[in-house]
Amino acid sequence: MYGIVNKAIEELVLENFGSAAWDRIKQKSGIDTDFFLSNESYDDKITFDLAQAISHEAGMPFDQVMITFGEYWVLKTGREKYGSLMQAGGSNLRDFLLNLPDFHSRILLIYPNLTPPEFRVTITEANSILLHYHSKREGLQEFVRGLLQGLCKMFETPASIELVQSRQQGSDHEIFKIDF
Repeated sequence: MYGIVNKAIEELVLENFGSAAWDRIKQKSGIDTDFFLSNESYDDKITFDLAQAISHEAGMPFDQVMITFGEYWVLKTGREKYGSLMQAGGSNLRDFLLNLPDFHSRILLIYPNLTPPEFRVTITEANSILLHYHSKREGLQEFVRGLLQGLCKMFETPASIELVQSRQQGSDHEIFKIDF
Protein backbone atom coordinates (compact mmCIF):
# COMPACT_ATOMS: atom_id res chain seq x y z
CA MET A 1 0.00 0.00 0.00
CA TYR A 2 1.06 3.53 -0.51
CA GLY A 3 2.42 5.54 2.40
CA ILE A 4 -0.64 7.78 2.42
CA VAL A 5 -2.59 4.84 3.89
CA ASN A 6 -0.13 4.38 6.75
CA LYS A 7 0.08 8.14 7.27
CA ALA A 8 -3.70 8.22 7.64
CA ILE A 9 -3.52 5.43 10.24
CA GLU A 10 -0.91 7.47 12.11
CA GLU A 11 -3.12 10.58 11.97
CA LEU A 12 -6.11 8.59 13.23
CA VAL A 13 -4.12 7.32 16.20
CA LEU A 14 -2.57 10.70 17.01
CA GLU A 15 -5.97 12.44 16.90
CA ASN A 16 -7.70 9.86 19.07
CA PHE A 17 -5.02 8.46 21.38
CA GLY A 18 -2.00 10.80 21.27
CA SER A 19 1.68 10.50 20.44
CA ALA A 20 2.58 8.15 23.30
CA ALA A 21 0.04 5.63 22.02
CA TRP A 22 1.40 6.00 18.48
CA ASP A 23 4.91 5.26 19.76
CA ARG A 24 3.65 2.13 21.56
CA ILE A 25 1.74 1.02 18.45
CA LYS A 26 4.81 1.44 16.25
CA GLN A 27 6.87 -0.53 18.73
CA LYS A 28 4.27 -3.34 19.03
CA SER A 29 3.96 -3.54 15.25
CA GLY A 30 7.72 -3.66 14.74
CA ILE A 31 7.64 -0.59 12.48
CA ASP A 32 10.93 1.26 12.77
CA THR A 33 10.26 4.13 10.37
CA ASP A 34 9.80 7.63 11.77
CA PHE A 35 7.48 8.73 8.96
CA PHE A 36 5.73 7.43 5.85
CA LEU A 37 6.13 9.03 2.45
CA SER A 38 2.72 9.44 0.78
CA ASN A 39 3.85 8.42 -2.71
CA GLU A 40 6.09 5.57 -1.56
CA SER A 41 4.85 1.99 -1.76
CA TYR A 42 5.05 -0.10 1.41
CA ASP A 43 4.43 -3.79 2.07
CA ASP A 44 0.79 -4.48 3.01
CA LYS A 45 2.06 -6.32 6.08
CA ILE A 46 3.01 -2.97 7.63
CA THR A 47 -0.58 -1.76 7.41
CA PHE A 48 -1.98 -4.97 8.86
CA ASP A 49 0.65 -4.98 11.64
CA LEU A 50 -0.26 -1.40 12.54
CA ALA A 51 -3.97 -2.26 12.63
CA GLN A 52 -3.27 -5.31 14.82
CA ALA A 53 -1.19 -3.19 17.21
CA ILE A 54 -3.99 -0.60 17.38
CA SER A 55 -6.40 -3.42 18.18
CA HIS A 56 -4.26 -4.44 21.17
CA GLU A 57 -3.56 -0.88 22.30
CA ALA A 58 -7.18 0.27 22.11
CA GLY A 59 -8.73 -3.01 23.26
CA MET A 60 -10.79 -3.00 20.08
CA PRO A 61 -11.46 -5.98 17.79
CA PHE A 62 -9.33 -5.97 14.66
CA ASP A 63 -12.40 -5.78 12.39
CA GLN A 64 -13.61 -2.68 14.28
CA VAL A 65 -10.20 -1.05 13.81
CA MET A 66 -10.51 -1.64 10.06
CA ILE A 67 -14.09 -0.26 9.98
CA THR A 68 -13.04 2.80 11.99
CA PHE A 69 -10.10 3.37 9.68
CA GLY A 70 -12.34 3.08 6.60
CA GLU A 71 -14.69 5.73 7.96
CA TYR A 72 -11.75 7.96 8.86
CA TRP A 73 -10.31 7.51 5.38
CA VAL A 74 -13.47 8.88 3.76
CA LEU A 75 -14.36 11.59 6.25
CA LYS A 76 -10.86 12.93 6.88
CA THR A 77 -8.23 11.73 4.40
CA GLY A 78 -10.55 11.53 1.39
CA ARG A 79 -12.01 14.98 1.94
CA GLU A 80 -8.66 16.63 2.69
CA LYS A 81 -6.45 14.93 0.11
CA TYR A 82 -8.92 14.06 -2.66
CA GLY A 83 -11.71 16.61 -2.21
CA SER A 84 -12.20 17.36 -5.89
CA LEU A 85 -12.09 13.68 -6.83
CA MET A 86 -14.60 12.89 -4.11
CA GLN A 87 -16.90 15.65 -5.35
CA ALA A 88 -16.60 14.42 -8.93
CA GLY A 89 -17.98 11.05 -7.81
CA GLY A 90 -21.47 12.38 -7.29
CA SER A 91 -23.62 14.59 -5.12
CA ASN A 92 -25.38 11.79 -3.26
CA LEU A 93 -24.64 8.28 -2.00
CA ARG A 94 -26.38 6.49 -4.87
CA ASP A 95 -24.55 8.43 -7.59
CA PHE A 96 -21.22 8.09 -5.81
CA LEU A 97 -21.62 4.32 -5.54
CA LEU A 98 -22.64 4.09 -9.20
CA ASN A 99 -19.51 6.07 -10.15
CA LEU A 100 -17.23 4.17 -7.76
CA PRO A 101 -15.89 1.84 -10.48
CA ASP A 102 -14.32 4.89 -12.17
CA PHE A 103 -12.88 6.39 -8.98
CA HIS A 104 -9.70 4.31 -8.93
CA SER A 105 -9.10 5.05 -12.60
CA ARG A 106 -8.69 8.69 -11.60
CA ILE A 107 -6.56 7.75 -8.57
CA LEU A 108 -4.20 5.85 -10.88
CA LEU A 109 -3.23 9.21 -12.37
CA ILE A 110 -1.85 10.19 -8.96
CA TYR A 111 -0.44 6.78 -7.98
CA PRO A 112 0.59 5.02 -11.20
CA ASN A 113 1.94 1.90 -9.44
CA LEU A 114 -1.24 1.38 -7.45
CA THR A 115 -2.88 -2.03 -7.57
CA PRO A 116 -6.44 -0.84 -7.00
CA PRO A 117 -9.44 -2.95 -6.18
CA GLU A 118 -12.18 -3.30 -8.74
CA PHE A 119 -15.75 -2.36 -7.93
CA ARG A 120 -18.80 -3.37 -9.89
CA VAL A 121 -22.31 -2.17 -9.09
CA THR A 122 -25.59 -3.99 -9.56
CA ILE A 123 -28.78 -2.04 -8.95
CA THR A 124 -31.39 -4.24 -7.30
CA GLU A 125 -34.01 -1.60 -6.45
CA ALA A 126 -34.28 2.20 -6.45
CA ASN A 127 -32.70 2.36 -2.99
CA SER A 128 -30.64 -0.82 -2.96
CA ILE A 129 -27.28 -1.59 -4.55
CA LEU A 130 -25.04 -4.62 -4.62
CA LEU A 131 -21.39 -3.56 -4.57
CA HIS A 132 -19.02 -6.23 -5.88
CA TYR A 133 -15.52 -5.81 -4.45
CA HIS A 134 -12.64 -7.58 -6.18
CA SER A 135 -9.12 -7.23 -4.82
CA LYS A 136 -5.84 -9.11 -4.89
CA ARG A 137 -5.52 -8.17 -1.24
CA GLU A 138 -7.36 -10.30 1.26
CA GLY A 139 -8.61 -9.19 4.65
CA LEU A 140 -9.82 -5.71 3.71
CA GLN A 141 -13.57 -6.30 3.58
CA GLU A 142 -14.14 -4.58 6.95
CA PHE A 143 -12.07 -1.62 5.75
CA VAL A 144 -14.40 -1.46 2.73
CA ARG A 145 -17.40 -1.64 5.07
CA GLY A 146 -15.91 1.34 6.93
CA LEU A 147 -15.44 3.21 3.66
CA LEU A 148 -19.09 2.61 2.85
CA GLN A 149 -20.16 3.75 6.32
CA GLY A 150 -18.03 6.86 5.89
CA LEU A 151 -19.69 7.60 2.56
CA CYS A 152 -23.11 7.24 4.19
CA LYS A 153 -22.07 9.78 6.81
CA MET A 154 -20.51 12.09 4.22
CA PHE A 155 -23.72 12.12 2.20
CA GLU A 156 -25.89 12.17 5.34
CA THR A 157 -27.71 9.07 4.12
CA PRO A 158 -28.75 6.43 6.63
CA ALA A 159 -28.12 2.98 5.18
CA SER A 160 -27.72 -0.64 6.12
CA ILE A 161 -24.62 -2.41 4.84
CA GLU A 162 -24.59 -6.17 4.74
CA LEU A 163 -21.79 -8.44 3.57
CA VAL A 164 -23.75 -11.02 1.57
CA GLN A 165 -20.84 -12.87 -0.06
CA SER A 166 -17.19 -13.20 0.89
CA ARG A 167 -14.00 -15.06 0.10
CA GLN A 168 -14.11 -16.46 3.62
CA GLN A 169 -17.26 -18.30 2.50
CA GLY A 170 -15.60 -19.63 -0.66
CA SER A 171 -16.47 -16.89 -3.15
CA ASP A 172 -13.90 -15.21 -5.38
CA HIS A 173 -14.92 -11.71 -4.20
CA GLU A 174 -17.03 -9.84 -1.66
CA ILE A 175 -20.50 -8.43 -2.26
CA PHE A 176 -22.00 -5.76 -0.04
CA LYS A 177 -25.73 -5.03 -0.10
CA ILE A 178 -26.38 -1.36 0.62
CA ASP A 179 -29.97 -0.32 1.36
CA PHE A 180 -30.59 3.40 1.76
